[in-house]
Amino acid sequence: MSSIGAQIGSARSHDGGRADVELRLPADNAYASVLRTTTAGLAARLDFPIDDIEDLRIAVGEASAMVLPEARPDSDLTCRFYLRPGELTVRISVEVDHEVTPDQDSFAWQVLTTLATDASTDCAAGVFSISVSMDSGLPGGGI
Repeated sequence: MSSIGAQIGSARSHDGGRADVELRLPADNAYASVLRTTTAGLAARLDFPIDDIEDLRIAVGEASAMVLPEARPDSDLTCRFYLRPGELTVRISVEVDHEVTPDQDSFAWQVLTTLATDASTDCAAGVFSISVSMDSGLPGGGI
């Protein structure tokens, strides 16, 4: 994995663009496996190598573990997937009642940024989001 852009408020932004796939789940740890499995399926669809699929699955699991404790009670976990040839970006969001500043020294953040090509966080208008992007290890990965 190259050039990790682990920053707050940036990363391969797809803001304003329509997600290729959107998944809405209850903001509960019990549904994290659905998110990880969906991510792996979409990465496989993009012809990612198995090692990259597993790295992305772990990174998305860590991102959901970071956002879920911040979620308002009875809210949803929203996951938007942006698919490009050889690239998958996942934006995981929850509604919050407070400003969230993630601990970028935490183990979860270190794992996430080590595995992903790019990662970022954002907290605005009552929504806390983590975006994770990964480029395929194979040249010319397709849709």
